[in-house]
Amino acid sequence: MKGLDLLESHPASTEIIRAWFMERMIESLQDENVPDEFKNFMREQGIQNDKLATMIDVNPRMLLDVFDENDIFISINITDRKFTYRIDNVINPTEYSTRKECELISITRAFEILENKLTPKELIDETDNK
Repeated sequence: MKGLDLLESHPASTEIIRAWFMERMIESLQDENVPDEFKNFMREQGIQNDKLATMIDVNPRMLLDVFDENDIFISINITDRKFTYRIDNVINPTEYSTRKECELISITRAFEILENKLTPKELIDETDNK
């Protein structure tokens, strides 16, 4: 799944990720040589989905810290030049030929996990179905 698709289909997770990137961006602007007007402009502009999606597509591993902060731990493993991933203690047995491909698949799953944590599904009252 492409970065933009992930962002659009996981709105609660997207806001967490956007906030994380904004925080890192603002931290990087703490240099006193950066004019306050530019800092304020960056805060107002934020990070649009298309820019965030491009960053995800180019370098999915940058999201590992975001997921770590949300208690979703991804490990990439390599055996015989094939990559697999594990999220928390659940191992995905599928092998991937590149690390990047494995990272993209693992963050796709991590998006789903985070979205479910942020927006639990409503429970259906079984008495309504009778």
